[in-house]
Amino acid sequence: MTTHAPKATQSVTLPASLDEAVAALGAMPAAVPVAGGTDLMSAVNKGLLRPAGLVGLGRISELRGWHYQDGHALLGAGLTHARMGRPDFAALIPALAASARAAGPPQIRNAGTLGGNIATAAPTGDALPVLAALEADLVIAGADGSRREIPVSHLLAGREMLEPAELIGFVRVPLLHAPQVFLKATGRTGPGRATASVAIVLDPARRGVRCAVGAIAPMPLRPLEAEHWIASLIDWDGARGLAPDALAAFGEYVAAACIPDHEPPEDGGEAPPLSPAVLHLRRTVAALARRALGRALS
Repeated sequence: MTTHAPKATQSVTLPASLDEAVAALGAMPAAVPVAGGTDLMSAVNKGLLRPAGLVGLGRISELRGWHYQDGHALLGAGLTHARMGRPDFAALIPALAASARAAGPPQIRNAGTLGGNIATAAPTGDALPVLAALEADLVIAGADGSRREIPVSHLLAGREMLEPAELIGFVRVPLLHAPQVFLKATGRTGPGRATASVAIVLDPARRGVRCAVGAIAPMPLRPLEAEHWIASLIDWDGARGLAPDALAAFGEYVAAACIPDHEPPEDGGEAPPLSPAVLHLRRTVAALARRALGRALS
C-alpha cells in the first residue's frame, strides 16, 4: 500500500457482488471499503489511516453502470468521474457530468468514484452540490440483502449515518430533462480543488429553481429563500429569460445567504466587518451563482 507504512494491511478481500462486499465488512468490522482509493490511499500514505483490512469494490460490475427506474436514474456508486464525464451521461444529467469533468487531472478522474466522493464527504467534493441541488437519494446496502434509502443531504449533514456493515450501493437521481449547470472556482489555473462551487438545476414541472453552493462549508448549502424568489420572477411559460439586474441580484442573494454578515454584539454595538478574504469569497459565490443561472436560463 505504501513504501513507508509502519504496519501493512492484514487482509484484502475482493468480492464479486454488493451483498458479498457487505458480508465481508460484517465479518471484518475493522476493514475499510475501497474503490478508486484517491482519498483513502492519500490518508494511508500520510500516516493518517492504518486499516486492518481492505474490501475492494472494483470487481463489482453492478456498481459501475446505471439503469432507469420510475423516472429516476439509479447510478452505481462505482461510476468513475471519467465515465460520468462522457457525452452519453452528460445528456442524462448534465450538471453531474460537468462536475465529474472538473474533478481533477485524468488520473483522479479515471480512479475516483461517485460513491467515494459521497462517502469521503470532503467539502470540496465536486459532485456534492450537484447531488444536493438534484435532491438525490442514496440506496444503502445492508446485511442479508437489505436496502434502505436516505437523502444525500441527510448523510452529509450527519442526520443519518452508515452502519458499520453498510455500503452506498446506488445514487437515485430524478431525471428532470431540464437545464442544469455546474461551475466552480479554484485557487489556480487548470483542474484543482474548488474554493467555491455552484450547481443550478431548473425544475419546470414544479416551476422551481434549485441552487446548492459547495466548498465554502462542511456540506453544500441551499439558499432556499433565494431559490423561491428568483423562481417567482421567471416566465415559465415563455422565454424564461431574466434581465441582467435580476441575475446579479440573485447572485448577491445567494452569496449573502451562504456567507452572512457577522451578528452584532449583545451590547448593541456594530457588527465587525467581514475580512477581505471572506468578502472575496462572497463575491466569488455571487459571480458563480449569477453566471450559472444565466447559462441555465439561456
